[in-house]
Amino acid sequence: KDKELVSVEEELAFAKTYMNLLKMRFENSLFYELPATNSNPEAKVVPLSLQLLLENTVKHNVVSEQRPLHIRITIEGDYLAIQNDYQKKEVLQDRQGVGLQNIINRYGIITNRKVLIEQNEKTFTVKIPILTKQISVMETSTNYSENSAYYRAKKRVEELKGFYGNLISYCCVIPLLIFINLTYSPQFQWFWFSAAG
Repeated sequence: KDKELVSVEEELAFAKTYMNLLKMRFENSLFYELPATNSNPEAKVVPLSLQLLLENTVKHNVVSEQRPLHIRITIEGDYLAIQNDYQKKEVLQDRQGVGLQNIINRYGIITNRKVLIEQNEKTFTVKIPILTKQISVMETSTNYSENSAYYRAKKRVEELKGFYGNLISYCCVIPLLIFINLTYSPQFQWFWFSAAG
């Protein structure tokens, strides 16, 4: 979850593990299909996006032996598609669509390509963009630029802190030296040398 992008292969492996857990829970009420192979090893997606979408399919659809839910994950061109039978629950939990909106927002930060949503009477499909290495590199350089701005600002703050720290020290030490000078040897005003220094 701390990564900006993960490989499609890694995301599919995680999704398979998650689907196996759901399968243990729902048994013969849930069926899923995964793509056999991913042709492009450089293909990347936003991490945990598949898990959120799979979670949504179970949360918002009827899953029963009478109406088993079929989930299909496929690679369609430069999109990873997650399709499920449209078996909408009559009563939905609160926060409907938050997971999907989260994915849309996360993609919106790193690419101009849109998350596609298709719905008809039988199926509900979400297609998330598969990003290439070039996009990843572009975003890395953007992050570097942002980090560079952060470090410049941090350096500036440290310089200001140093300046004001020295100013406060000056304002405290010089009056003390003046007091010592005028108290013990008022005939020779040596505090001017310290003040000038």
